[in-house]
Amino acid sequence: MTYSFDKTQSQFFSVLRKRVDDYFTENKIHPTGNKMLLIKSALLLFTAVTLYGTLVFFTPVAWVAIVLCVLLGLNLALIGFNVMHDGGHQSFSRHRWVNILAAHFLNALGGNAYFWQVKHNVNHHTFTNVEGMDSDIDVKPFMRMHDGQPLRSYHRLQHIYWIFLYGISYLAWVFYEDFQKYFDGRISPNSPRKRLPVGQHVIFWATKVLYVLFYIAFPIFWLGWLPWLIGFLVITFVCGAGISIVFQLAHVVKGTQFFSAGAEGQRYDWAVHQVRSTANFATGNRFLYWILGGLNFQVEHHLFPRISHVHYPVIAGYVRQTCLEYGIAYQEYKTMWSAFVSHITHLYSLGRPAVQ
Repeated sequence: MTYSFDKTQSQFFSVLRKRVDDYFTENKIHPTGNKMLLIKSALLLFTAVTLYGTLVFFTPVAWVAIVLCVLLGLNLALIGFNVMHDGGHQSFSRHRWVNILAAHFLNALGGNAYFWQVKHNVNHHTFTNVEGMDSDIDVKPFMRMHDGQPLRSYHRLQHIYWIFLYGISYLAWVFYEDFQKYFDGRISPNSPRKRLPVGQHVIFWATKVLYVLFYIAFPIFWLGWLPWLIGFLVITFVCGAGISIVFQLAHVVKGTQFFSAGAEGQRYDWAVHQVRSTANFATGNRFLYWILGGLNFQVEHHLFPRISHVHYPVIAGYVRQTCLEYGIAYQEYKTMWSAFVSHITHLYSLGRPAVQ
């Protein structure tokens, strides 16, 4: 499948990019991360190791352990948002080796940085919300994310069972999807088969084995299989649900547009396409911005993925102003809760036949 953009409308992004470039040049600021990002990352890694060590080697009473498992699941998601995500986009640091290291924290969480960079950086960031091209919005047949996907009878309940699917997404990613990509040679169903570099074979198996040792074997040895199973399911469920919810609020809400690679329809310039298919939420909430690694500024992230999230609040002003000048709707929900309600409402309406 292929999808082309209308390259005759590029003035919007040319103007916006110059304004953003001028901001960094005039203020002598590097567009990658800063010292505060390093401090936050170190804090997140320290708390993750502390929680893991406490749960495995100094296991508290059951209810405290469950709370700590919830916190560890959230902590792992925050490492993904703040460290791995910027590293995968080469925006964590001006040093390439630091970005590679940050990106591979995904491997420490059980995933694979190489697969993610192709699936996310190329497929999702290029063909955002394009059916057949953007595998990040493809949850078929279990969920219907837009009206271009087939409607099944069980979709009437998708606004209820979404939490189960989002929660198990992390386990599915680590133990099924990565292996499917590895043996099939395809990053997404519609992408061509590619041979994996030799070094990536080694990284894939080495990090998968280490994940099994640290997340499964060691805890079972120290705790027994039942306490491990309960804790592991809580951690992975919380992590999966947290990651899924944050990313769904950026693209699968009322107001964002969806497109089809195999059908005729309105085509936009790449940058305009990104704005129309993406939404921000709670950009005035400094705490959410801090813990989510700027992923509530998704419009800015999609337009400038190689700029670190630490700069998004400033860049947002340029994006809003340029969108206003060119008559492009800048989609934003004032709170995370309003974006969440919009997502659930969207799922509810898509689970029912369209009213004629």
